[in-house]
Amino acid sequence: MTRQFAALITTCTLLTMPAAIHAQATAAGGDVRPEILRQLDGAWTMTGDVRGKPATYRMVAKPALHGTFTELRMQDVQVPAQYEAAVFVGYDAASKTIIAHWMDSFGAKYSVPHGSGDIAGNVVTFTIPYPSGPFRNTWRFDPASATWQFALEAAQPDGSWKHFAGYALRRD
Repeated sequence: MTRQFAALITTCTLLTMPAAIHAQATAAGGDVRPEILRQLDGAWTMTGDVRGKPATYRMVAKPALHGTFTELRMQDVQVPAQYEAAVFVGYDAASKTIIAHWMDSFGAKYSVPHGSGDIAGNVVTFTIPYPSGPFRNTWRFDPASATWQFALEAAQPDGSWKHFAGYALRRD
């Protein structure tokens, strides 16, 4: 009985160890986000277009949920604002996958499903498979100027991608 109990305790300890280590690191202020996502932290002005019409947004990005996600809060500069979004982007190191949750003022219906993608060098890409068709985000970081370019594209019936919106991001 003692040997079985010891084996059970050892098994339980081994199964919970990764979660415990992760919890300790994040509770102690650890930030497990990849460096590329950390480069988004701060206040930004986004200038560009949505469907060919000029658009300007203010964006603030910061670590969230104990440094497991980057939270982006975007709001257009119109008074009153016509669009607002909260985006949570995380990285699963085990599968090397970006996971993105995009919620905006269009409502709950459009916050499902989540997006997924990857990181390749200084580029973060994820696709959200909406029922009406996939929507791809490509975020490019330029380390020399410490700026970002965001490109948002909608899938077309023929399999091609069409420009939906694009932004240049500059730190405030």
